[in-house]
Amino acid sequence: MEAEIELKLFLNENNKKSLIKLLDSLPNCDAKGTEELTNGYFDTADLALRKLDMGLRIRGINQHLEQTIKTKGQVVGGIHSRPEYNVDVDQNFPQLNLFPTDIWPDDANVEQIQANLYCLFNTDFTRQRWHIFVEDSLVEVALDIGEIRVDEAVDAICELEFELLAGDTSALLALAGIVSREIPVRLGKASKAQRGYRLAGQYTPDTIDPLKFIEIEPQQSLKQVAINLLTLGLDRWQTIESMLLDPEQDPFALPMLSYRLRACIRLLKNTLKQFGLLEESFQTDFDYIEQQLNFIEEVLSLFGIIDEGAALVSKLPQYQALVDVAVDKLQQLDIVGEVEQLIADICYGRLQVHLVDLLTQLIDGSVAIDRQLDLKHFADQMQENSWQKILDVMPQDNDLSTSDYLSVAKALDDSIFVGVAYGGLYPEKSRDQFRAPWQDLALGIRTLAAYRQLKTISELAYLDISQWLENKEQSLVQAMEFSRHSALKNEPYWR
Repeated sequence: MEAEIELKLFLNENNKKSLIKLLDSLPNCDAKGTEELTNGYFDTADLALRKLDMGLRIRGINQHLEQTIKTKGQVVGGIHSRPEYNVDVDQNFPQLNLFPTDIWPDDANVEQIQANLYCLFNTDFTRQRWHIFVEDSLVEVALDIGEIRVDEAVDAICELEFELLAGDTSALLALAGIVSREIPVRLGKASKAQRGYRLAGQYTPDTIDPLKFIEIEPQQSLKQVAINLLTLGLDRWQTIESMLLDPEQDPFALPMLSYRLRACIRLLKNTLKQFGLLEESFQTDFDYIEQQLNFIEEVLSLFGIIDEGAALVSKLPQYQALVDVAVDKLQQLDIVGEVEQLIADICYGRLQVHLVDLLTQLIDGSVAIDRQLDLKHFADQMQENSWQKILDVMPQDNDLSTSDYLSVAKALDDSIFVGVAYGGLYPEKSRDQFRAPWQDLALGIRTLAAYRQLKTISELAYLDISQWLENKEQSLVQAMEFSRHSALKNEPYWR
């Protein structure tokens, strides 16, 4: 058995020459040339191996054939660790009895699986390899360019893998960091096998629920909490990114997915800030990505008009014309195109790799959390700091207008994220009672933004709904003000 430890980056093939030039220029680098690889991936019609979290392939390199089975592993941040078993063979069809018997779960019917195996998909690609020493560690860097095929369906492969041959995992991040600072890349979560199953239609589409509360045990150290928050944030980021780029994705799911992408990135930034880890280079990249995601505000306000059967405008006689314009504007915004443009920026992958590097250093102890408080006192302090910021931007003695509410939307979101991170440590009843009106205010702010968007849309459609809009906006602001003043009187649940 070998324990494969690797990091994968996706990139655009247009950057191939620049990448090869960069890798060739690195010190202690030994170029190993290119190979043509053919791979057939096997499973049963009912995906017996996939259900066991196993992947089975026959790989051909020149005249040499090898069958490989990968068993269940783990992904932390962007580092993949997965046990695999390799056996030289002389035919293009796998023989499961050549693998050790102890890799199979007790209830696995290996003979039946063998009898029902067939080739689901093929991945054929050219692999260019380098062996690079990073201090005392040796890393194999492989650039794979080719395609995944299922009958006539094709998905392009262009990815860079860093596999640890000897030494410390930090060597993977050191090399990935060099690449990500020069070449636009992104973390590669999906393996070629996962992408093949997807292309073959043999997969369950990714789903992601809104974050309510992150599971934290009261006895956990601050270091473990920071690791958990960063791991969760990176995993959600990659999952949401994959869902946004999925060509089969429902177009009307894209607005909330883009919102959750931004929320996830904000959560990661807030986590670094809370633990004193938000160094200047992180701050610069987070700020740039936040700026590139500004389109999400308009996306959300347009989506608010058409969401839930256009409930916001359904009682207006002109509602269909308003909805049609909103849908048209939403399509023109091209959410997927905006995300693809962001991914193509050097800043995007650089930040992802930097975060994985920090996470790895936290895990191995080379970066320490400089906080003396226990978890409960730390959580109390974070929530109190967040609360004071809300009091600063929403003073109890001030009356807030629509513009005021729209200007404090991010501050309120950030405060809610703090509660998401640490709210699991507190009694449910008092916590939920305190948070509910503030969550309603956040929803109210989005509705106010939708009303502002409706003003623009009605003008484009040559419709006069100004009086209706003014009445709706005033009524909503009055209700929000009543709710806010009442909420400010509630005793914070962390005190």
